[in-house]
Amino acid sequence: MTETLFGGPTLPPAYPERAAWGTAQKLRAWQQEALDLYFRTGPRDFLAVATPGAGKTTFALRVASMLIESGAVNRVTIVAPTDHLKRQWADAAAKVGIAIDPNFKNADGQHGRGFVGVAVTYAQVASKPMLHRAKTEAARTLVILDEIHHGGEALSWGDGLKEAFDPAARRLSLTGTPFRSDTSPIPFVEYAEDRDGIRRSKADYTYGYGNALRDHVVRPVMFMAYSGQMRWRTSAGEEMAASLGEAAVTKDITAHAWRTALNPAGEWIPAVLAGADKRLSEVRRTVPDAGGLVIATDHEDARAYAGQLKKITGESPTVILSDDAKASSKIEEFATSEKRWMVAVRMVSEGVDVPRLSVGVYATSTSTPLFFAQAVGRFVRARKRGETASVFLPSVPALMGLANSMEMERDHALDRPEKEDGDGLFSPEDSLMAEANREDKASDSLTKGKFEALDSQASFDRVLFDGGEFGTGGEVGSEDELDFLGIPGLLDAEQVGTLLRQRQHEQLNRKNRRSPVAEPAAAAPAIPDHRMLMDLRNELAKNVAAWSARTGTPHGVVHTKLRTVCGGPPVAQANEEQLQSRLRKLQDWFIGRK
Repeated sequence: MTETLFGGPTLPPAYPERAAWGTAQKLRAWQQEALDLYFRTGPRDFLAVATPGAGKTTFALRVASMLIESGAVNRVTIVAPTDHLKRQWADAAAKVGIAIDPNFKNADGQHGRGFVGVAVTYAQVASKPMLHRAKTEAARTLVILDEIHHGGEALSWGDGLKEAFDPAARRLSLTGTPFRSDTSPIPFVEYAEDRDGIRRSKADYTYGYGNALRDHVVRPVMFMAYSGQMRWRTSAGEEMAASLGEAAVTKDITAHAWRTALNPAGEWIPAVLAGADKRLSEVRRTVPDAGGLVIATDHEDARAYAGQLKKITGESPTVILSDDAKASSKIEEFATSEKRWMVAVRMVSEGVDVPRLSVGVYATSTSTPLFFAQAVGRFVRARKRGETASVFLPSVPALMGLANSMEMERDHALDRPEKEDGDGLFSPEDSLMAEANREDKASDSLTKGKFEALDSQASFDRVLFDGGEFGTGGEVGSEDELDFLGIPGLLDAEQVGTLLRQRQHEQLNRKNRRSPVAEPAAAAPAIPDHRMLMDLRNELAKNVAAWSARTGTPHGVVHTKLRTVCGGPPVAQANEEQLQSRLRKLQDWFIGRK
């Protein structure tokens, strides 16, 4: 068998300018193994699950070229989630001599001359399934279903796919995230019962993030978590305050605090963006074209974040909005440039290939495992050995759990157990997944009610990596934060782990040197009055806000100065005496007393 098709160029496993270290001249081990399995079994349906950035496109195009050359198929239909991905597939196919038309519309009836097939979206197929069935029946067709889990998004989509592609000679399904937050069956996917009687998706070949990391195919990801003090006014007019990610609060309070942190008018998001830009500068010392991506919740926030980044960097970032007709061209332009930052509203999602993205800011309240995995997948595409990825995110339980389970393999489950325990949870693993998959209804209700974010301050919390947590927290701009922002940009996974442990050890030593040896207590301390502490925190927050308005000094700077003058830990850990001391000091400032 020749390595060329229709006189086109040879098929590299990953295009040289995008290839992972050591893979430009031959297929990656997993791609070759999956290819051997495919042609050994000769299946009509084949599901390949491979972590984002592993090279699913290369694998699928190698299958397509071999099937065409052998005469098994003479037409290719590629189904992708978005218009941008249609063009991306067409460009990739063209590089290996397969002419795919991404501009085909249902109204055209037939694709343009000179093309072997078309690239269409799932929505396009669902709107005219009989048209696509006729095209499928008219030739020996290979259907490549990219991110096949989208086939279960709506009953009409699943039915449309089955109607359109049931006659296909071959169907190759691909996904990097084979789980959904519902129980809609995914077309052309096989399900098998597990020991608990739950039907789960069954992949023909699986290549997870853990394996890809060990093979140096993807980058190791460090999650930089930030907490801080938040204050807001509820729809009932009540002022509330809480520490972001505080464990002993309700789900509603966590949602309010999270939303307050992401508010562009506060100080949390500018501080995190500044930290992320410092991290990007460090990475660019060894990876000069490294770029960053901020994932925003909506258009208004995206524009505000872009304005803040311009103030920080002096450079206007690329802004990608879902209703922008030029979104795809902007993504492509950013991918080939050396610009520092891109800000997007859910537009840069699964499959979008911008390999130079190395630093991310997860500035959205979406917390489903599917979206989180897709978002993190934008940063793991390795081009050479040693590149690392850093994702900045709010220190909230839902995201911490997802970050800590990056290497967990998941399948799509169709069923739910009939019996649940007293807490409404079924088995430990399944219950955690169900809880993580469930949309946060509290967040939805917040957006509909009257809510006012009053102020927010950021503090560095910790680094999550490879299931471990590192760092002892610290103020923004402190040595404790800079220790981790300054980690070199070229390290393999083992080196990252070693360096994180070393930095944590150094921080603990510093804290021990700073903390005097405590005298033995004469008596057991009194139990703190949590209501009084909350009242004092709220009073301090109001007074800090007033002083900030009077002097133009940012809230965080005021809090830091109070800590410097009065001593003690951050507000969330301060006791009654320490809070009272800061209130007295503020009163002194108001009356002009130093």
